Amino acid sequence: MKQLYREIMTGIGLAVLIFLIYQGFDVTPLLVIGTMFFVLRFLIEGRGDGKKFESLRANAASGLAIPSVSFEDIGGQEVAKRELKEALNLMRNEERARKLGIRPLKGILLAGPPGTGKTLMAKAAANYTDSVFLSAVGSEFVEMYAGVGASRVRKLFKKAYQDADKASKSSAIIFIDEIDVLGAKRGRNSGHMEYDQTLNELLTQIDGIRVGQKIKVLVVGATNRVDMLDPALMRPGRFDRIVKVDLPDKNGRLHILKIHARNKPLAQDVDLEAVAKETFGFSGAHLESVLNEAAIYALRKNRSEISASDLRDAIEKVMLGEKLDRHPSLEEKRRIAYHEIGHAILGEVNRAGSVSSITISSRGNALGYMRLSPADDQYLYTKDELAGRIQVCLAGAVAEELVFGQRSTGAVNDIEQATEIAKKMILSGLSDLGIVSKDIPQTIIHEGITKIIKEQEQLVKEILLKFKKEMEMLASHLLENEKISGSIFRQMLKAAV
Repeated sequence: MKQLYREIMTGIGLAVLIFLIYQGFDVTPLLVIGTMFFVLRFLIEGRGDGKKFESLRANAASGLAIPSVSFEDIGGQEVAKRELKEALNLMRNEERARKLGIRPLKGILLAGPPGTGKTLMAKAAANYTDSVFLSAVGSEFVEMYAGVGASRVRKLFKKAYQDADKASKSSAIIFIDEIDVLGAKRGRNSGHMEYDQTLNELLTQIDGIRVGQKIKVLVVGATNRVDMLDPALMRPGRFDRIVKVDLPDKNGRLHILKIHARNKPLAQDVDLEAVAKETFGFSGAHLESVLNEAAIYALRKNRSEISASDLRDAIEKVMLGEKLDRHPSLEEKRRIAYHEIGHAILGEVNRAGSVSSITISSRGNALGYMRLSPADDQYLYTKDELAGRIQVCLAGAVAEELVFGQRSTGAVNDIEQATEIAKKMILSGLSDLGIVSKDIPQTIIHEGITKIIKEQEQLVKEILLKFKKEMEMLASHLLENEKISGSIFRQMLKAAV
């Protein structure tokens, strides 16, 4: 009916326009005004209310309203899953919760680094509660036109109730990713009140969720910047629970690797536990990428199984990027080789068996690199351990100086890392300055960092001078083969000693 009405009005408008032209009127102002009107309407309808959330429509007839992801498909987040399930049980057992006087939760915030599975957790929550699932991104609600963002919020909540009703479900979950864009602290954008209006509408809609409604709605937000959220959004009665979705530990990484390896043929030499050990600090997304890249390496080599070497190469690619076609001169290669061997020797001196691989092949921004495998997940460091890490960082530049008489720009990143570790030592009270305030003057911090770096640099020189012959032998082997595994490096170092 609407379409027919529009066609009739368009026809009448064109007829009037032709009549005016025929009578000799100047219709240029009318054309300009009409064009501006249609452009404005297109922007508001096309970019505003009309089309943004079409992708959110749950197709109840085809059974796609409930996500297929379950909590069993998510690895490495046992604590987060347990806490989230506890909150969701209030929705599943509403009658029991009501008898105990428990107020149902209106919002749950999933907080954690990117790639840790926050979206998967939200989908699994919908599956667990048999709820219709709608998702949106915080940036979709923010526009330059006043009132558009607030209108989108209203439309999203209205859609949640409608889709749940169509699918004959008693509950719906609204998932808002990057909620820090939508729910940022008010007053930061003084010249653009649209942000604040949109947040106000979200608060109003959350407050509008009542006990005993036919359709229960739960808002699940995800962010890696909790500090940016408005306090009004985080108060009890809105986002009642903050579930920390953190980087997985070694057991969690092993669980994730096993999940992603289900459909991948692994060779006999593959040890997923060893891979989990070497990938400290990796998120679930990183680990999925490691297995995917390993499968690509196997495909390149026309093999039907993924080998341990494929996984080692995949870890290095995810960490540093793809191999590059850079061709340094022979003199530069020699310098790179000694630089990386210097790192490796200090790494081995500080912790035996820590060197995983050494190479002079370029990857990403690195002309060469030495990779250390952590002994185990570690969250606390002593003064000696931090000093050892500084020594490993400085060893490359010191090795260059001992062999070539001067250093190069290749140690820029190493120096930055060493400086950051030294600063951490000072602020943690592990330097000669003792316990310091966080407001300590920068000049004192600078002097403290300089002193720590110089002390460790002298120790590194003394250690590398003892291994000068071994450095020459290992550097020659590295120049010939471009890569040395940790086990071969240790065998050669032990044989030389």
